Amino acid sequence: MADRYELGIDAAALDAIDMHVHLEVDSCGHGSLPDALTEASAKYFKAEDRTPSLDRIAEVYRELNMAAVVFTVDARTQLKHEPNSIPELIAGAARNNDVLIPFGSVDPRTGEDAIAGAKHQAVELGARGFKFHPSLQGFDPSNERFYPLWETLQELGLPCIFHTGQNGMGAGLPGGYGIKLAYSNPLLLDAVAADFPGLQIVMAHPSVPWQDEANSIATHKSNVFIDLSGWSPKYFPESLVRLSNSVLQDKVLFGTDFPLITPQKWMGAFADLPLKDEVRSKILKDNAARLLGLGG
Repeated sequence: MADRYELGIDAAALDAIDMHVHLEVDSCGHGSLPDALTEASAKYFKAEDRTPSLDRIAEVYRELNMAAVVFTVDARTQLKHEPNSIPELIAGAARNNDVLIPFGSVDPRTGEDAIAGAKHQAVELGARGFKFHPSLQGFDPSNERFYPLWETLQELGLPCIFHTGQNGMGAGLPGGYGIKLAYSNPLLLDAVAADFPGLQIVMAHPSVPWQDEANSIATHKSNVFIDLSGWSPKYFPESLVRLSNSVLQDKVLFGTDFPLITPQKWMGAFADLPLKDEVRSKILKDNAARLLGLGG
């Protein structure tokens, strides 16, 4: 296994930083999701290549002069399916540390094991943040049962990305594969942000049907951000675009959800949004560089 991940990114030389990229399969061919979910999400997003390797992801972003935050999701309890290898993901990012930034993931429902796993991934492996998907993992982040984990992550000083809003996972399947959308209401993160003011929280995606709630939380709390992944910019709610051009211009982050949406397609639609030039540069790179401690 490669050495512990260390940043090798020259942020000043980059055109953009994608805050939301999934690695869906490891070198042994083990997928992050049960086959039924992978197939349904590929159909929902019309993805061309659902499972590129980590080295292929690095090639894509290197060619585009971008960096990417890459992660998977540990939802073993809810899905009864082991995640793809997170240590391998972090090691692969270390091998491509000029363009990749690894985030870890733990299953909050595993209690003390989640806390120990988060410490191991951060301290020993070098994860630079964490990814959670409350609907996929089947938990309410505001439940105080999970507060010891948020306390640990606050102490580690690493940002956390939480899926919010509509869910492509399970879309079109009977019962949505048992996935409950309400766990991804951004209002559940308001309590976490209030009780852990040192924890930097990224609300992933336009939070439809709760966009006004997400806008309000990000405006109210300095430790809360919004990433723009999972939707083509041409479908962004009007309120999100308007506030990104004003009070949220320092809180909004470029993200694609690659491989479900490619950077090229996202950037093409982003160019048509009515945004100020200085706001575009903040969204595409500056806000993420500050959040991730990259400088540049």
